[in-house]
Amino acid sequence: MAGPVQFLPFASAIESGFWNKLAENKLNVYKLDDAPKRLNGFYTNTDVEGLPCRHNVDYKAFEKMEKAPPLCFMSHGTLWNKNTIEDFKSCNKKQILQDVADTLWQQITNGEAIKNPSCLVRFVLLSFADLKKYLFYYWFAFPAFVHPTAIVKNICKPLSNLNCPNFQNSLQQAFSSYGSNKPGFFLLSCSSNPFQSDEVSVNICALTEFERLLKEKEFIIFGLADPSTLEDYPAWPLRNFLTLISYHWSSHFVDNLVRVICFRDRTHSGKRTIAHSLYLEVNLPPVKICAEATGWEKNKKNKLAPRSVSLAESMDPTRLAMSSVNLNLKLMRWRLMPSLDLEAISSCKCLLLGSGTLGCNVARGLLGWGVTDITMVDNGTVSFSNPVRQSLFEFSDCSPSGGKPKALAAAEKLKLIYPGVNAVGVELSIPMPGHPVHSSDELVAKVQNEVHQLEELIDSHDVVFLLMDTRESRWLPTMMCAAKDKLVINSALGFDSYLVMRHGIITPEQQAAKKLGCYFCNDVVAPGNSLRDRSLDQQCTVSRPGVSMIASALAVELLASVLQHPSGKLCMPDNAQGEFDPAESSLLGPVPHQIRGFLSNNQVLYPSTEAFSKCTACSDIVLDQYKSQKFDFLLDVFNSPNSYLEDLTGLTLLHQQTAQAEADILEFSDTESI
Repeated sequence: MAGPVQFLPFASAIESGFWNKLAENKLNVYKLDDAPKRLNGFYTNTDVEGLPCRHNVDYKAFEKMEKAPPLCFMSHGTLWNKNTIEDFKSCNKKQILQDVADTLWQQITNGEAIKNPSCLVRFVLLSFADLKKYLFYYWFAFPAFVHPTAIVKNICKPLSNLNCPNFQNSLQQAFSSYGSNKPGFFLLSCSSNPFQSDEVSVNICALTEFERLLKEKEFIIFGLADPSTLEDYPAWPLRNFLTLISYHWSSHFVDNLVRVICFRDRTHSGKRTIAHSLYLEVNLPPVKICAEATGWEKNKKNKLAPRSVSLAESMDPTRLAMSSVNLNLKLMRWRLMPSLDLEAISSCKCLLLGSGTLGCNVARGLLGWGVTDITMVDNGTVSFSNPVRQSLFEFSDCSPSGGKPKALAAAEKLKLIYPGVNAVGVELSIPMPGHPVHSSDELVAKVQNEVHQLEELIDSHDVVFLLMDTRESRWLPTMMCAAKDKLVINSALGFDSYLVMRHGIITPEQQAAKKLGCYFCNDVVAPGNSLRDRSLDQQCTVSRPGVSMIASALAVELLASVLQHPSGKLCMPDNAQGEFDPAESSLLGPVPHQIRGFLSNNQVLYPSTEAFSKCTACSDIVLDQYKSQKFDFLLDVFNSPNSYLEDLTGLTLLHQQTAQAEADILEFSDTESI
């Protein structure tokens, strides 16, 4: 019975991998660019009745698609991913749809759609990605032309209801030759009218062969892969195909009557069959002007409105945390610093010697920069006085009989804060000058093992933070790092003052005079036992609570600045080079050698000093002794209060010369006064 053709619209089917890929592209590629992007999709004509007429997009939708998956057909899409929910809501959706329709109309009129008919199936995806919540708002449109005159069907029946068994067999055989890559739009060239003849041969031809078939007076049927799952209704792709036919070819047929096969290739009772395919005879007047477009998808309530999907509940919480951390960092790069090398910071393996007030805050700062490889070292336990100042500890970590080991507890808390971090706690006592170890062979073996363990830790990390309580505990790692050219960030606290500095590194290509000093280079005495004969207030680091937070933050930011400098850990301080040149410095600003702050007068100084040739930690003679004698040299240092290092480096002689010079001055002054 004649009547208007009705079309079954597409229903969007989105794999979760698509949203993950969109989030990744938003972070790493698109950033704030909301210009339209190309997408690919696909559909199939093999779905059984009862399923929606699916249009699929998956994680490969952003890649260039040479061909569709097996038994599927390609579609071409445009992604409009907005930066704000307001832009998503207020954008001109009608204009977006019409722009795509205009492009499609141009492809129809210039013949491109005949050469590449897959462009007849187009889609638009309007989206907004709330990456903090992993919530995606989206709206699909499948642009299709509204024919200006009524399209009337004379016949709309499945092939199984028509008396044409030979035609079905011929058509089945013709398509079998294509394997899994059947054409989405095609011509059927029949030797005679298949509905009036028992003997008919069928060939499948490209749309570009229409003129040849017309001249050869073949019986022509237009065909398309039909994703519809309803018995009497063709699917959405037929709308644009009919527009193409009406513009180019309908005038060649008597009474503008065109015949269409909506090809469906299903499995029924374990066998492939095309009997569900739909046959239409359509009155199709020629169309020469661009028609209005329709196609925005309705939501589940059958209203023209967008949809939303949340992946947060289905995602691995660890992966969700990793994505969120990366988002915070990449937002800096989007708007402020496009050249910021986040990987240079996040890939650093950081060794924190000291897990107390400074160590806890430094670890938190490193997490904020995306560092995921942190080793905490300490030999103490958590006491009741620690949690209020040391941010990784809680009251439950304390015990009257001795709390949890600090390093292990700190590493455990880092994992609770961010499961993606590789945090390791190491209980280790660092041997120190002036703390004798010659009482027994067992003690010597213990100290030797501690030295070996510290060496292995330094070797396996990129950056070493010195965050201990005492001066002498910093000597051994300072000397080892100098021998191994490791970057050292040192931080120390006073009552209302702080020091943050990086130790100098030198390579064979550099001159020794350019080497920056270490923590010990400004001293003219060797480190000794600073804990002997100290009262309680002298044994603890007594400082204003905010000092450690300031110093810890500056230590982490100093590392970040060094890693963004073109010369990396070998960079010289900007303030020592005269006028600051942004082009030759760190992306994050000037990189100082030292930062010395004084809260009492709100003063910050940025001194820079060269390495001291008689330094007890990084001078050549000390490093040569360590490299040649190893643990024997260290034993001499540990067992000597300070004279061994001072004698070795020449400080003893320097003191004697200084004393003699002072005596000579006094003697001269006394003689002059007489």
